Amino acid sequence: MYPEYMMESINKVERTRPQRLELARKHGKMIYPRMSEEERETVLNNYHPDYKKESRREVRVGPNKGEILTTEVADIFESYGRVNKEMFNFDKVDYETDVLIIGAGSAGMAAALIASEKGSDVLIATKLRLGDANSMMAQGGIQAATQKDDSPATHYLDVIGGGHFDNKPELAKALVNDAPESIKWLEELGVMFDKDEDGSMTVKSGGGTSRNRMHSTRDYTGAGICRVLRDEVFNRPEKIKYLEYSPVVELLLNEKQEVSGAIIYHLDNKQYSIIKAKSVIMATGGFGRLHIRGFETTNHYGATADGLVLTYRVGAKMMFMDSVQYHPTGAVFPEQIVGFLCTEKIRALGAQPVNCDGELFVYPLEPRDVEASAFIRESQGRDLGVKTPAGLVGIWLDTPLIEDILGEGTIEKMLPAMLRQYERFGIDVRKYPMLVYPTLHYQNGGIEINDKCETNVPGLFVAGEASGGIHGRNRLMGNSQLDIIVFGKRAGLQASNRSNDIQKVGKVHMDHIEKYNAEVAKLHLPKSKIAPMILPDYIPDHVKAKQLVSEYSGTLI
Repeated sequence: MYPEYMMESINKVERTRPQRLELARKHGKMIYPRMSEEERETVLNNYHPDYKKESRREVRVGPNKGEILTTEVADIFESYGRVNKEMFNFDKVDYETDVLIIGAGSAGMAAALIASEKGSDVLIATKLRLGDANSMMAQGGIQAATQKDDSPATHYLDVIGGGHFDNKPELAKALVNDAPESIKWLEELGVMFDKDEDGSMTVKSGGGTSRNRMHSTRDYTGAGICRVLRDEVFNRPEKIKYLEYSPVVELLLNEKQEVSGAIIYHLDNKQYSIIKAKSVIMATGGFGRLHIRGFETTNHYGATADGLVLTYRVGAKMMFMDSVQYHPTGAVFPEQIVGFLCTEKIRALGAQPVNCDGELFVYPLEPRDVEASAFIRESQGRDLGVKTPAGLVGIWLDTPLIEDILGEGTIEKMLPAMLRQYERFGIDVRKYPMLVYPTLHYQNGGIEINDKCETNVPGLFVAGEASGGIHGRNRLMGNSQLDIIVFGKRAGLQASNRSNDIQKVGKVHMDHIEKYNAEVAKLHLPKSKIAPMILPDYIPDHVKAKQLVSEYSGTLI
């Protein structure tokens, strides 16, 4: 439960609620005016973490050398490889397959299903277990223009507007055009989308959208989709094989410099294996566990940018790697769940962000980067946030307002996971607001692809959050659950088509890592600086100084 001093602020929220409720009923639940473009630019420039000078720097190695990237990403690109070619006999191959998929979230599993349907043998290599991914943790919904008052063209305008018009047009077009069919495909597989009483799809609004097009399965949409895809993978053992607890530590090339396999490290038996493949799909997700700018994160434990590092070393170009998404509403109290995502659906249902005095200070459904910046301005710039016993600060998300607007039982029906999460700590969000603050949520940029999911390196495809260009420099709610399906399916199709045209992979090698290591060595960095990270490094500095040997490479760390 909230401590007594925080209850004083909650009392102010309760006192202002009747007035805000009256205005909501009179003018619609979103009663605060939207920002003008000028106001949006001002709040972004002054308060968004990306716009701070120390947030970005020039990367000194690799295909994007000389470009300005997020500092932590530049740091991890400027690292030595974990393995070298002397450790392996490339004439001895442990696994061969048509399509190798690296990562087992919804993008990777959607790709596997399509590739297998097209006749390809598929091998999935994943760091943890199938479904241990951000895909499973997504809450709010998946966008698609399925309603009579909507269209892919309107969806497209929302996508590029939300992305600050930096999206690759061909990717945004593919995203919105494939969206309705993707919903149909998922429902046919068994995803239980929310329905109205007449059997039609329930759709809600999202930040930065001009139509109600958010499809959902309560407030655990990611899990609703991902577990169905996982079951389908389990049910196709004759065409889809998988290796769990087997992160990829390096990609392999053939004599034609095509990506033709990978080296994996088994976390259980601590052995390396060589995989040869005709096509490789990178679907490793994002970089939340790099904790950009020190922010807490909604991301799962394995989100450490491995796919970015691996593809960068073989020459794949990155784009928009100077852009990070901070979700406006990450839990900041209780301390046990700091950073936990409080879905945007809460605001779509009518909850309002209010400061310590109970004042609504921003339109609740601005695009995420604008909304997050406004939260930071209110709590840090204006000192109107609420401090926690741990010394953090946040603003209130007035959840009881939902049931005042939509009726008793709405939260239990529409937000059951959120209700249970807070009940574990003695907080009933039907009676008391949530305390929230922006949390690191999504990697806006990534590996550059075309609408066939191809990179500039032959044989390498990308799907999901690891890709860049789809969302520009800011993603709207529900478009990530959409892009992992749309581009997962596209990657599976194109990788399968390519594998069908290849008779023989040829001999594989990893000579590229020697060249990359030589480039890094010119920076005079310590040999202890290695990547991919594989798992987040939460070792305190005083302990790290005494750490002796990395079990992965024998390198001092």
